[in-house]
Amino acid sequence: MVRFAVIGTNFVTDGLLEAGNWCEDFKLQAVYSRNIEKAKEYGAKYGAEEYYDNLKELAMSDTVDAVYVASPNSLHAEQSIMMMKAGKHVLCEKTIASNSEELKEMLETSKENHVVLLEAMRSVFDPGFAAIKEHLHKIGTVRRATFQYCQYSRRYDKYKEGIVENAFNPAFSNGALMDIGVYCVHPLVKLFGAPKEIDASCLKLSNGVEAEGTIVCKYEDMLAELIYSKITNSALPSQIQGEDGTMVITEIPDTTEISIVYKDKTTETIPIEKKTNNMYYEIQEFIRLINSGSSAEIHNEASVMELQVMDEARRQNGILFPADERR
Repeated sequence: MVRFAVIGTNFVTDGLLEAGNWCEDFKLQAVYSRNIEKAKEYGAKYGAEEYYDNLKELAMSDTVDAVYVASPNSLHAEQSIMMMKAGKHVLCEKTIASNSEELKEMLETSKENHVVLLEAMRSVFDPGFAAIKEHLHKIGTVRRATFQYCQYSRRYDKYKEGIVENAFNPAFSNGALMDIGVYCVHPLVKLFGAPKEIDASCLKLSNGVEAEGTIVCKYEDMLAELIYSKITNSALPSQIQGEDGTMVITEIPDTTEISIVYKDKTTETIPIEKKTNNMYYEIQEFIRLINSGSSAEIHNEASVMELQVMDEARRQNGILFPADERR
């Protein structure tokens, strides 16, 4: 049994705890909030036994084995490092850090303290992504990938009313790339590795936060387009084009349907059986790594490449976070 604490009492944590209920070795032990009453209220819903409003006290708890970090991006590195130095395994929500330098420090801390650090990138742990990898050879030499995730944010309505929440506040290392675009970047580098070149462009709102963007990635023998937005919805699927066919992917963050359209116009549908909440699969892998004493290096390599791409995209677009200035 892995005893979890959660940092963050939002809808993302709700999803994690719902999925955790399906995992045999998952136990919610503790909840942290800056407000102890909120921690108690939230924890009571899910059967937590401990409540904290002090991170240092949480870190020193001998009844907590692992911590799920779902705070704003700008706090991920600091909070994860504190927990790992106290011997806690960390499952950190995407985007795992503000920049690649923060992630480097987090990975060093993980290694020094012999604990697991894993980015909660739910999309690459579930059966949909496994099906993409398993059947990718059928389309022949890959020449183009187009991954898109455009989701109109409810918080944008508030932004237009003059209410700026965390999701649209660059002070918290937020914006479309960090919140939405990462779901396109991570699967790309997981499948094809780091690109040789990138060309990034974006649209910013009046407060300087990135609202939508496009990244073109150049490889030795293929191109990739990453299209993301927090102010519009997309009605089109993602796709990977090969010389022998095209793989059409419904929902790159949570793949539910895959089909392959071959050169002769025939179509093959790839069946996918999965749970309705695909956070289940990231939890299962995290617990497996802990229980088996295995390394998360193969997963963390993709997180490193992800942030390197995103760092360069932000550099090209003139997006600087307060966290960057501290490095």
